[in-house]
Amino acid sequence: MKINKKTNPNTTSLILELKKVSRDNDAAIWRDIARRLEKPSSRWSEVNLSEIDRHAKDKDTIVIPGKLLGSGNITKAVNVAAFRASESAKKKLESAGGKLMKIEELAASNPKGSGVRIMG
Repeated sequence: MKINKKTNPNTTSLILELKKVSRDNDAAIWRDIARRLEKPSSRWSEVNLSEIDRHAKDKDTIVIPGKLLGSGNITKAVNVAAFRASESAKKKLESAGGKLMKIEELAASNPKGSGVRIMG
């Protein structure tokens, strides 16, 4: 079995930080996100706005261990934390009243992970 080692220092530091937050706060959600980000980037989640609009409620907090894409429309004010996001997704999300943030920002502001849903 081939072991994939991440070469991007930002990705490795994010994974280590998520594991630390998970241990310190006994929050399994951050360990789950870290494990998903350890996989090859070709296997990371890609979530469209239309999927978030279908499955999320207004004012939900969603974390995407991968990329947020701008396909479709969103009508709900949802807070989304993603590793990466397309420019069109960012514009559409903010125009609907939502907020886009980095995963590390969400982990810092909500270390227990309460009320956070994983999508993708």
